[in-house]
Order: sequence, then C-alpha cells, then structure tokens
Amino acid sequence: MRHRACGSAEPAFVLAILLILVVSSTIFIFSARLYPAPRPISRDAVLVDRQYNLTLYATGGAFLLAQLGLAYAALRFRDRGQNARFVRGNVALEILWSSLTLFVFVGLGTLGRRAWADVRFTPPTPGAIHVEGTTYQFAFAFRYPGADGKFGRLDPSFINPPAGNPLGLDPNDPAGADDIVVSELTLPVDRPIELVLRSEDVVHNFFVRELRLQQDAVPGMTIPVHFTADQVGTFEIVCTQLCGLGHHKMHSLLHVVSQSEFDAFLQRAIAQ
Repeated sequence: MRHRACGSAEPAFVLAILLILVVSSTIFIFSARLYPAPRPISRDAVLVDRQYNLTLYATGGAFLLAQLGLAYAALRFRDRGQNARFVRGNVALEILWSSLTLFVFVGLGTLGRRAWADVRFTPPTPGAIHVEGTTYQFAFAFRYPGADGKFGRLDPSFINPPAGNPLGLDPNDPAGADDIVVSELTLPVDRPIELVLRSEDVVHNFFVRELRLQQDAVPGMTIPVHFTADQVGTFEIVCTQLCGLGHHKMHSLLHVVSQSEFDAFLQRAIAQ
C-alpha cells in the first residue's frame, strides 16, 4: 500500500508572518515620518515633494497588495501532502494588470513634468539673476557678473587656482575685470535665479536638499537650471557624484539673504 506524504505548514506560516512583519514595519516607518526631509524652500521643491508623495502612495499601495497577496498565497496553497498540479495563467488578468501598471507609470511621469522638466527645459523668468557655477576636483566656484552685467571670457590655459584664477578668466578681456568669483553661493530671497553649471575635469553634481534640486555638471557642457528660493537661511551644497578620492570633501554653502544683504555682499566682493 502506498502512503501519501504528510505536508508541513510551518514554512508557509513562517513566510506569511515575515511578510506581514515587513509590511507592518514599512508602513510604520513611513507613517511615523522617522526620517523626514528638510523643509522645502522653493515652489519647485514643494512640487517635488507632492510628486514624491503621490509616487509613494501609488507604489506603496502596490507593495502592500503584492506582499499581502503573497502571504495569502503561501497559506492558501501551502503543502498539505497533495500532488502538485499545473495551473495555466489567466491572459485577461495579465493584460489587465500590465495595462494598469503602464497607466500608473505613464501618469506619474506626466504629472511629474512640472516638478522636474520645468526647472531645466523652460526659459528663466525675465529679470532673473545670472550666476555661473563651476565644479572641479574638489570644490565649487561661483561667478557673478560685475557692474557691467557681463561675464568675461574663460580660457583653460589661464586656469591657476593658487594664483587666484580657478576658472581661467582671460586677463585680456575687459568684461571679466569686474567679475566676482567666490567659493560660496549667496542669493537674494524671492528673486528668480538662473544658475549655469560647468565642470573643468570630471562629472560633478550640484545638490541642495532644501531646493530638491540635483543636477550633474558635465565637462564640455553648460547646463542651466533656474529656481526661486523663498526662505532665508544657510543650506549645504554637496556633490553627489563619485568624482575622485577627495569627493567626500566637496561641498559648499548656499546663503539665501534679503535683497539689501545681497546688495551689500556684491559691494564687498567688488571692493575686494
């Protein structure tokens, strides 16, 4: 006489419990906001936060349903000593959830256009303050046009950081005689800014958490981004690209100040 093997339900129960614990702990971490992001300081940063939350709700819901569904399947179809049987898939259901996934991802991408593309692919507001940001191993340099409102010409052959010319300003170009080059970025509050990013050596990055703005600086390219900071304060600028052995030291500061303080900053820089 043949005896059928008795199945064991223990692995199925253990897997189901682990899945429920993972789902519960994930929900707790996000709902309790144990690791909150710093406050946004621009309208575009608020849009990024909204898009992040919308994406989190969509993907979080899918994660919740998938893991709980897996826990249910582990219990419902656990080994009871029965013979295994083949079950064909449901083509209609596969088309349905594939189409739903496509709709959600395309919808999220479309809704996120304003939170990402408008900062990079639309022209700056008329009257925006133009600043140039240059990255090099392992520092930031920011250049403002002087009283003439024009940037001077740059020539790589003149680059000499020890001599005070980290950008390669051409001394023969009078437009660059009054250019202001500093290591920290100072901007007025509630004024539109166009920041043009450059790199002298390798790929670097400009990232300010409070602006929710992160943009690579690529050698041979000038990449404009624009934003308007609406809160006064001092915020860290970091490079998020692994740009070499000194990458960990590459950071600067963004000072958002009142218009009068910004004017005073320019006057001090010109005097120096």
